[in-house]
This record gives sequence, structure tokens and C-alpha cells, in this order.
Amino acid sequence: MTSSPIMTTIDFEKEGKQTGYLRLPHSVHRSAYGWIPFPVACIRNGEGPTALLLAGTHGDEYEGQVTLSKLIYELEPKDIIGRIIILPMLNFPAGKAGLRTSPIDDLNLNRVYPGDPEGSPTLVIAHYVESVLMPMADYGLDLHSGGSSLHYIPSAVAALETDAERLKEIQRLMEAFGAPYSFFFPGGHAAGSSGNHAARRQNVLMFGTEMGGSGTITAECLKICEEGTRRFLAEIGVLHNSRVAPVEKKSRMLHAPDFSFFSYADGEGLFEPVAELGSEVKKGDIAGYVHLPETPGSRPEKVYFDAGGVVVCQRIPGRVLRGDCLYHLGCDF
Repeated sequence: MTSSPIMTTIDFEKEGKQTGYLRLPHSVHRSAYGWIPFPVACIRNGEGPTALLLAGTHGDEYEGQVTLSKLIYELEPKDIIGRIIILPMLNFPAGKAGLRTSPIDDLNLNRVYPGDPEGSPTLVIAHYVESVLMPMADYGLDLHSGGSSLHYIPSAVAALETDAERLKEIQRLMEAFGAPYSFFFPGGHAAGSSGNHAARRQNVLMFGTEMGGSGTITAECLKICEEGTRRFLAEIGVLHNSRVAPVEKKSRMLHAPDFSFFSYADGEGLFEPVAELGSEVKKGDIAGYVHLPETPGSRPEKVYFDAGGVVVCQRIPGRVLRGDCLYHLGCDF
């Protein structure tokens, strides 16, 4: 396997707390011998499990970036047993631009694993995560939210596992995280190219989150994200004391058995939503209407739910094109 071109200022085997950057060489007009700085921290205290914490896979998802930035500032080696590797802004170019995809190569980091060390920047960072960082890790947490185009009920999320023991362990960790909901995407989602799939290939017990969205940060979602991350670290034996209250209410486990649980626009226009996040809907219920104000007197197009369940996620921008996701649902797992 071709080695990664990424260099780092961090020694992942060194005791103590280090902050620095992954350096990806990037020669452009304004900087002939420059590099892209991907922020990284490593906190190590003796022997124990290694946790890999990721945020900013998508640059317009902010709850995780704030959570991990605060964690880097607050945690000291005396607080942990083992090692925590933290990347709070994993797709740095996308994070700086506030975009889901990288402005350099227009790629979605969560759809290009296992990456390519000889490819464009997004492919190189995916390769580094899967081939360098994940082999060091026992556990992983990949913090996401709905970004600019979606809003989620606060949820822990994972890919559906075929290995019963692995699924049981991931469910246990999701319960410890303590989000109000836990959601499993249908088989075939992302076709093996997501960070969750990379973790499975590298035998890392990892799940993610969907914490709100709308291109902003809410106090409620940030609190759930921060407390859940600390509970997760305590559950795996890395953090001495999570300093947060135990989970009061069991996380409701949901899944989407297939893609009929996703609702899409079938035309262009302005979307009027009908269902609310967290509400229960039935197959055949009206999800909303697509209006064409540019065609006066036109009848709005009705959008129906093709399955029944809990409304897990809703589109945010009002203008839609055919193929845009409007909602997705989950049913009890």
C-alpha cells in the first residue's frame, strides 16, 4: 500500500497532551510549497484503550466541531487512562468554507473511504484516517449534524451491522451516549464508502451522531453532544469521570429498513412541510406540498410518505429540486 503524503507534528506514542496539525502538501499559486493544516490533538496517559474522535467531516456541521474543540481545551492527561486522538475539523477546507463538501475537489469525505494517498485532498485525508489513525484505535466516535440542508432530532447513528456481537456492542455504546434517539441507516447506505464502513474494515467499534443542523448550533443539541461524548469516553474506560449526569431516559432505537423511509421531491419549487420532527406519520400521509410561484395559478404538488414511522430528519432550505431529500423516517428497531 502506498504510504500517505501527510506528515504530522504529533507523536501519537508520546505521553502527555499535544496539539498540532496533520500537514498535507498543497502546492498552489499563492503558496508553492504550502500545506493544508488539519487540526489534531493527542492526549495519552499510560496503557489503555484508544478512542478516535472525529468532527467536521462535513464543514457545515458545527455541534461536533465545538464539542471536540472544548474537549481538547478541557481534558488533561490526568483525566484519562489510555489515549484519545481528536480531529475537530477533519475536512479542514470544507470547515473553513462552511460547506458540506471540500471547495478544493468538491468531494464528500464521508463518501470516499478508503480514499487514495495519490488522490486529491479529500481522498488523501480519508486514506490517512482509515490506514493510519483507525489501526491505532479501539473505539471511534464521528460527530455529525444535519448541516445546512437538513435538521435532525438529536440522535446517535450507525450503519446496520450484520455481525450480531458487533451490533450489540455498538448499541450498548449508543445507549451509554444517551441521545434521545438512536438510528440505524438501511443496508446499502453510502455503499461501503463512509467512515462507519471504514471503521468496520479496521475493526474499530464506532458510531456517529446527527445533532440538529440547519447550519447553526442550538444549546439543546450541543449539550446532548457534549454530555454524550463524555459518557461514551467513560463507558469505554478512557475517561475517569464524565462529570455529567447518568442517562435518565433510555434512547429509542430506530432504523430505516429500506429507502421507502426517505421522502424526495419529484419536481422543482418551494417546499411547504406538513409533518414535524419527532412526530409519528403513517404510509400515505401527506408530507408536504411543492409550490410553483413562478407559474401563477398552478396547483401545488402533493408529497406523500411511502412508509410510516417517526420523522427523524427534515429538509431546511425552502427551494427544492427533483431528488432532494425532504424527510426521512425511522421505525422501532
